[in-house]
Amino acid sequence: MIYYKTPEEIALMRASNLLVSQTLAHLAQTLRPGMSGADIDREAETFIRDHGAEPTFKGYHGFPATLCVSVNEAVVHGIPSKEQVFKEGDVISIDCGVLLNGYHGDSAYTFALVDTREEVLQLLRVTKESLYRAIDQVRVGNRLGDIGFAVQEFAERQHGYGIVRDLVGHGIGRNLHEEPEVPNYGRRGRGIKLQEGLVIAIEPMINLGAKEVRQLPDGWTIVSKDKTPSAHYEHVVAVFKEGPAILSDFSIIEEAERQNDYLHEVKVLRAVKDEMP
Repeated sequence: MIYYKTPEEIALMRASNLLVSQTLAHLAQTLRPGMSGADIDREAETFIRDHGAEPTFKGYHGFPATLCVSVNEAVVHGIPSKEQVFKEGDVISIDCGVLLNGYHGDSAYTFALVDTREEVLQLLRVTKESLYRAIDQVRVGNRLGDIGFAVQEFAERQHGYGIVRDLVGHGIGRNLHEEPEVPNYGRRGRGIKLQEGLVIAIEPMINLGAKEVRQLPDGWTIVSKDKTPSAHYEHVVAVFKEGPAILSDFSIIEEAERQNDYLHEVKVLRAVKDEMP
C-alpha cells in the first residue's frame, strides 16, 4: 500500500532529510586518507543524536552501524569498521538515515579522495547527473517507469555503465522502506501514475563495469561482481502539482567538499531547482 503524505508531513520529512544532508556535510569536512569507517561512523552517530534524532540504520534488520560505508567496488550496505581505512584514490559511498519527529530521512553521496582516476570521477559525475534526470520526471501524471528510464537512458545507453538491477529506490515516510519500489531502469509510460503527496527515495547505483553484483560473507556488503568501482547518490523527493521537491540537500555537502583539500568536488553537469515549490 502506498501512503501519500500531507504538506504538513512533507515539511516534517524535509527536516529529517536536511539533517541527513547536514550529517553528510559534517563528514565531508573531516573525511581524509587514514581515517577509517569506524571513525566516521562514530562522528555521524554523535552528530545525529546531538541534533535530537536517532540513526535509522543502526539495528535495522540487525545492521550494526549508523552508516553504510561502501568503498570502491562496494555498491551499498558496507559495514564501517576500524579495518576499513581510506586511502588516496578511493571512492567512498556514504548512505545515512535518521528518524526525527516520527519521519525518516535517507540520502547517499559518493566522495572521491585525492588522486582518484579520471574515469572513476566521470562515473561519479554521470551517476549524480542521472539522479537529477530522474528527478526531472517526478511530476503528477508521469509514471514510475519514466524515472527508471531517465537513469537507464543516460547512464547505460549513453555512457555504457552497468546499472545495478538487484537494488532499487523506495517509498519513505514513517517507515524507512515503503511502497513503491523505484528501479533505476524501466520503460516510459509504465508503472504506477505519480500523484501529489507521493514521497520516494531515488538512488542510482551504477558500476563502471558490468551490472552484476554479489553479496559478501558478512551478509550485508554488496559489491560489483567484476570488482569495478561503483557510485551511489540518493535524494528523497516529494511529488507536488508544481513539480518535484527535493527534500534532501546536496549543496551543503558540495560546499564542504570544496573546503576539504583531500576531496575532489564532483560537479553536477546541470542544475535542478532544489527548493520546495
